[in-house]
Amino acid sequence: MGNSFTLEDMVTQQLLIVWLSWPLAALIILANIFTILGILFNRKLHGATSWFFLSLLFSDLLAGIALPHIPWLSFETTWDYHLCFFMYVTPNFLFLSFSANLLVVHYAKYVCIIYPLRYHTFWVHRWAVLYICLAWAASLIFACLPLTWNEWDPNKNCSFHLVFPKPYLYLETYGFLIPAIFAMAYMCIRMLWVAQKHLRNITKLFHSVNQSQAPTELQHQLELRKAKGVAIVSLIFLVCWVPYIACLNISVLPVSHKVNPLVLKIVICLGTGSGAAVPIILSLSNHQYTQFWRDMTTKVWATCFQGQGCEQRQVRPEANLPGANLYPLEADPNGVPG
Repeated sequence: MGNSFTLEDMVTQQLLIVWLSWPLAALIILANIFTILGILFNRKLHGATSWFFLSLLFSDLLAGIALPHIPWLSFETTWDYHLCFFMYVTPNFLFLSFSANLLVVHYAKYVCIIYPLRYHTFWVHRWAVLYICLAWAASLIFACLPLTWNEWDPNKNCSFHLVFPKPYLYLETYGFLIPAIFAMAYMCIRMLWVAQKHLRNITKLFHSVNQSQAPTELQHQLELRKAKGVAIVSLIFLVCWVPYIACLNISVLPVSHKVNPLVLKIVICLGTGSGAAVPIILSLSNHQYTQFWRDMTTKVWATCFQGQGCEQRQVRPEANLPGANLYPLEADPNGVPG
């Protein structure tokens, strides 16, 4: 199926890559810049947890920049040795660093919620910079392994399979990426379970104090936050991680040769884009990360309305001028005071 490509099919694939990958990349880049500035300009968020999230957003920003280049890697090119490895190893490093930083962020939140009284004694809080550096350094070392572990052939065109041998891809996919995704899913489920346990205790306390009263507003808010947490975790896993896992399996397993190239490009674009969208969902679901922009919007909105109020106050005092009460406020259709 895969060897009978026409020029029209090639052009269709290229247009599809442009129309799918570039809007996804633009959304990821702008959303990350939006959140990064919101955290940097909010002094209340300058702590260990925010540094973890800033590192994650920066890695996701770089992954968004590399996203349009990912589908093009399935085509063969005539690059030389150094350029070939740079064009393949760099996007791989960016997505590995993104996954490592995301795992560190989930672990930091997990420790904070599971061990709230001892969180400040854990290394993940005391040595935040060390964990961030380890995430980037480990990703860089693993991404550079193809420089010495490859199937390079000078007589062949630069391609994905020459740079990344099958054992390396299996190790990266099934030894790190997919286990990391399931580890993050486990930590999210455990944090939701702890939150639900605390919610049940708070609800029992409310019922014991207010036995004959209707549920309070606080109880409704707690139930809403619980539903919101379950919805966010479900959304991230179903909308983001399932396409990403499918993309990883298709790109590694021999099934990729049986898939229509057009479908393969769609899966790669949507899979990598959905995986990179996880920090965006996490940041938008946390009001603290968008508090700066909401405050700025409120100030601009109030300033605009205040300016309109000032203009109205500047116009209305004319009615209080001397002699102004000698005439009625309305005039006849001819413009002559009545």
